[in-house]
Amino acid sequence: MPDIRASIAVAQMDCVLGDLEANLDRIENYAGLAKGLGAELVIFPECATTGYFIGDRVKDLADGPDGPAAARLGAIAGANGLTLICGLYTQENGVFYNSQKVFGPDGALLATYHKAHLFASERTVYRAGDQPVVVDTPVGRLGLTICYDLIFPGFVSKLVDMGADFIVNSTDWINDPYQRDVWGWNAERIQGLASTRALENVIPLAMACRTGREHAAPDLAFDSTGPSCVVSPSGKFLARLDAGEGIVVGRIDIAAKELDRWTGIATYRQDRRPDLYR
Repeated sequence: MPDIRASIAVAQMDCVLGDLEANLDRIENYAGLAKGLGAELVIFPECATTGYFIGDRVKDLADGPDGPAAARLGAIAGANGLTLICGLYTQENGVFYNSQKVFGPDGALLATYHKAHLFASERTVYRAGDQPVVVDTPVGRLGLTICYDLIFPGFVSKLVDMGADFIVNSTDWINDPYQRDVWGWNAERIQGLASTRALENVIPLAMACRTGREHAAPDLAFDSTGPSCVVSPSGKFLARLDAGEGIVVGRIDIAAKELDRWTGIATYRQDRRPDLYR
């Protein structure tokens, strides 16, 4: 195996619901901070350009194939010389998607991924993507996921089978008092999910979470929960933001010799028995 070396920034940002320019300004600010911290790759949350609960406004706010959000994101990536990944709503021929776009350090669009696993009412508005995506970037081959995708181990494993060097996740894990207090769906569960996906696939993983609160209806509010994090192939946290807005850089520096030593112990992928799982 080759060495694994990368400096990955995850931005944990609040969003101004429905305000494209305000959110793009925040993204631009965080990208500049990531560059100043020495990052090569910066990842932003799910629906970072608009917020999540935009309802019927998706018709006006979802970005077209050559839309203003993508143009601005590409310009931000190019101005900072960073590979940039951001979650946003998109539309193609009147069909809406929950998407993730990847821009290279020259500002060029490298890939668009549409969320494959839709959660709850998302199914009534958005079309699910039907293609797992692994994209070549200067940082390495990145396997793309959005939020709920991370719940499904077979999907993440498929990305590794496709040659991903890293798994990236743009997300908005939401909860309310019932979910937190009765069922324990909280930051501890989420960080455990990220750690487990990295461990079982013996692959680094980086997750950028939305933070703050949004109203799905006037009397129905949800909190967005971190932690944004960068995780090593053993599930060890290299960087983490537990609460509030911020940005953090996880530096992955694993020599081939050490990775070979670890994978000689952590033979999880080789020990799978898919014939028993059908």
